[in-house]
Amino acid sequence: MPEVARTYQVRTFGCQMNVHDSERMAGLLEAAGYVAAEPGADAADIVVFNTCAVRENADNRLYGNLGQLAPKKSARPGMQIAVGGCLAQKDRDTIVRRAPWVDVVFGTHNVGSLPVLLERARIQREAQVEIAESLEAFPSTLPTRRESAYAAWVAISVGCNNTCTFCIVPALRGKEKDRRPGDILAEIETLVAEGVSEITLLGQNVNAYGSDIGDRQAFSKLLRACGGIEGLERVRFTSPHPRDFTDDVIEAMAETPNVMPQLHMPLQSGSSRVLRAMRRSYRQERYLSIIEKVRAAIPDAAITTDIIVGFPGETEEDFEETLHVVREARFAQAFTFQYSKRPGTPAAEMPGQIPKEVVQARYERLVALQEEISWAENKKQVGRTVEVLVAEGEGRKDDTTRRLSGRAPDNRLVHFTRPTEPVRPGDLATVEITYAAPHHLLAEGEVRAVRRTRSGDAWERRAAAPAGDAKPAGVMLGLPGVGVPAPLPEPAGGCAVS
Repeated sequence: MPEVARTYQVRTFGCQMNVHDSERMAGLLEAAGYVAAEPGADAADIVVFNTCAVRENADNRLYGNLGQLAPKKSARPGMQIAVGGCLAQKDRDTIVRRAPWVDVVFGTHNVGSLPVLLERARIQREAQVEIAESLEAFPSTLPTRRESAYAAWVAISVGCNNTCTFCIVPALRGKEKDRRPGDILAEIETLVAEGVSEITLLGQNVNAYGSDIGDRQAFSKLLRACGGIEGLERVRFTSPHPRDFTDDVIEAMAETPNVMPQLHMPLQSGSSRVLRAMRRSYRQERYLSIIEKVRAAIPDAAITTDIIVGFPGETEEDFEETLHVVREARFAQAFTFQYSKRPGTPAAEMPGQIPKEVVQARYERLVALQEEISWAENKKQVGRTVEVLVAEGEGRKDDTTRRLSGRAPDNRLVHFTRPTEPVRPGDLATVEITYAAPHHLLAEGEVRAVRRTRSGDAWERRAAAPAGDAKPAGVMLGLPGVGVPAPLPEPAGGCAVS
C-alpha cells in the first residue's frame, strides 16, 4: 500500500514580503514531498506560521493561534508546528518557552532551512531553533508554489537601510541586499514562459534598488528592461519611498507601456514636524511635488498611500497637515492605521503618546475624508472603457451577482457582467464602467471584447490538473505576489510598505 504523503499548511500574517516568503516555504515543503492540505482544513501534518512583528499585539495573535493547535497536535501523532518570519527572528527562544509544543523556530534569513529543521526535530524529538543573523541565500533561489497562475511577485531586494522610528523591520530583515538585474530579468522571463502576464516588483524599499550595487538609476533601468520582455503585459511595484523617488523613475513609468499607471506611495504623516520625528527624510513639500510630477507625466495614474494617525507628539495642527495633504493628493485609496507601539522601536519610548480616544477620533475623521475622495475619484471613471485582467477570488459576491471581477490597469477593482463566452482568470476583458463605489467599480453592460491569453491557458491547465499534480513548477532563478496575486494581507504600515 503506497505511503500517504504528509500534508502542510502555511498561515501568513503581515506584509507582501511575507506573502512572498510563504510561497517559498510552500515550494520547499512540496519539493520535500509534502502536499498542500485542502483549503479550509482544520489542521495538517505540518502547520507553518509565517509571522509579522509590526503590530503591537502580533505576539498575542501568534500565541492564541498556537494555543488552539496544542490539543490538535496532541490528538494527531506526528504533527509538527513551525514558526518563522519577523516575530520568530525577534523573539527566538521565547516562542519555545511560551509554546513548548512548537517543533521549529526559524528566522527571516534562513527560510531555506525549513525542511531540514522539521526532519531534525522529528528525529531528535526536540525543538529546533535556528535564527541566521544574515541572509543565507536570496529567497528567489528557492522553489516556489505560486498561488496565481497569471500573476507573480518578483523580489528585487531584501532588507532596508532606513531607520524609521516606528518600524522594526530593518532590525529583523537586515540591511538592503539587491539582486543582480540579470537574475531578476531571467526570473521574469521564466515566469512569462510559464504563463504569467503580470509581475509585481517587490522590496522593503523597492525604488532604493541599486544602492547595494552602486547604480542610482538601477530601478528605472529595470522598469525599462521589463518593457522589453515579450508577453509581459503588466508591471507593478511596491513599495517605494519618497526619499528615493527620482525623476528618472517617473520618466520610466510614463515611457514604458507595460508599467501600469498606478503608484503606492506611503505618506505616513502630512506634518513635516512629525515626519522628522519619524525619521522619514522627506517633508510635506517634497511629497506633494512628487505627486504633482507623477500626475503631470501620467495623468490617469491612481495613487494610493499609507498613513499613521496618532504618532507620539502629534498635535491637532499636525493632524490637520495630514488632512491637507490628503485633500491635495486626492489618493484613490489610503491604508490608514492608528499608531500602536512596536516593541523595540524608538517611537515606543517617545514622550507624548496620544490617548486612545484622541487617536480614534482623528482616525475616523481621516477615514471619512478619504472615503469621500475615493468615491469622487472613482466617479471620474464612469464612462471609461478599460481592459480588466480577470482575477480569481477577488469578487466575493461574484457567484450570487453573476459577475466576474478583476483589476483595471490602474489597479482599481472592477466587477463586470459575466459574458456568454467562456472567460478564465488571466484573460482580459474590455468593459465600460457604469457605476462607482468608494472601493470598486461596476461595468453592468455587455462586455465589449474578451482576449484569451497564455495566462488564461496556464490557469486552465492548473485547474484541470489532478489534485496531486496541481502545484506550479518551481522557479529557481528569482522570486515571485499591489497587483493581482491572491488577495493581499492588510498592509502593515512599515513592513514592505515603506
